Amino acid sequence: MAVQKAEIKWKRLPLSTNYAVAYAVKDLDVDVVSAYPITPQTTVVEKIAEFIADGELDAEMIHVESEHSALSAAAGASATGVRAFTATASQGLELMHEVLHIVSGLRLPIVMTVATRALSAPISIWNDYSDLMNTRDTSWITLIVSSAQEAYDAVVEAYKVAEDPEILLPVMVGYDGYIMSHTYEPVLVPEDPTIVREFAPKNYDRIKLDPDRPVTFGTIADPNWYYEFKYQQVEAMMRALKKIEEVNEEFYKVFGRRYKHIETCCTDDADVILLTYGGIYGTFLEAVRKMNSNGEKVGVARLRTWRPFPAEDIVKALGSARLVVVADRAISYGARIAGPVALEVMSSFYGDPDAPQVMSVIVGIGQRRVTEKTVAEIVDYAFRVLERGRVPRESLYWGVRGVRYE
Repeated sequence: MAVQKAEIKWKRLPLSTNYAVAYAVKDLDVDVVSAYPITPQTTVVEKIAEFIADGELDAEMIHVESEHSALSAAAGASATGVRAFTATASQGLELMHEVLHIVSGLRLPIVMTVATRALSAPISIWNDYSDLMNTRDTSWITLIVSSAQEAYDAVVEAYKVAEDPEILLPVMVGYDGYIMSHTYEPVLVPEDPTIVREFAPKNYDRIKLDPDRPVTFGTIADPNWYYEFKYQQVEAMMRALKKIEEVNEEFYKVFGRRYKHIETCCTDDADVILLTYGGIYGTFLEAVRKMNSNGEKVGVARLRTWRPFPAEDIVKALGSARLVVVADRAISYGARIAGPVALEVMSSFYGDPDAPQVMSVIVGIGQRRVTEKTVAEIVDYAFRVLERGRVPRESLYWGVRGVRYE
């Protein structure tokens, strides 16, 4: 019988999002952690190392010479059937890029957290989502969270999804570097981690490297078979959308916190709906609530599941608006609509004659400040667009110095 949420005894701890991730790794009894330090994720693996040193987690910590090696070591561990974890950010994630495809192609259920950070050059240690968005075609299930509590919860959910026999794909959990990674919030963690391990038990019933039952991983696949392997990943990714929903509901029944692919507020009769993701959702949410108190018909939504993309949920959540404004935090260079999420939203409504218009706005690049005033300016411009009836056919780079939109 499943443990009910009322039976859980909680500890309320002040944790950064990085530390919340580390607590989740400990409570999940992860077996192998491979790591290379990079700002702003380093304190994730430092805290895990502390748990190991103090005897709170029985895991092997592998210190490697690069992020490429960190994910390679996690892949080797996962291939033997154990539960593996790593974390990275920015250039480290880019150095891993080759191995991202290998891990998903080998169907290894690794979980990795990414404290998102702008990419060089020029060098920036500040936040945006250019690193995480570069991974969108690597066949990694990807969740984007907006609080430290959700980061803890998402890592727990991630292993349950990744290790499911019908999925067996890696999962990436992204959150804002600095804005979230180093900001402390109250986080509920169970006093007894047994409940977490019962919710997400380790899956040993999968194909793995075993001297007693030899198998080959990653062998050459000629043109007669390679396509079939890739299509199996396509099918697994599509199944993952439903699996995430199921795990979200199971998590709610046990822990009392519910998550969806799309979170919304004030959208029922909104003419304009803003869609964003990550830590700045709170800023958008507060701004929209104030606008609603003044009678403005504006709503806000947050994308939580990035891969697989929840197109049907997008249509259901945003389809009643006259205009959807997608505030992206990464640039797809050379594309007329340069917001990665905006492009996906547009494709979700493709062919629907009653679909709302979609406007793409790029914000927060290199952690350019996004305030409630910024949100108000975007909303004001959106309503002027509706009055004119002409939606810009290219992305608006909101906040670039010297650029004004009339």
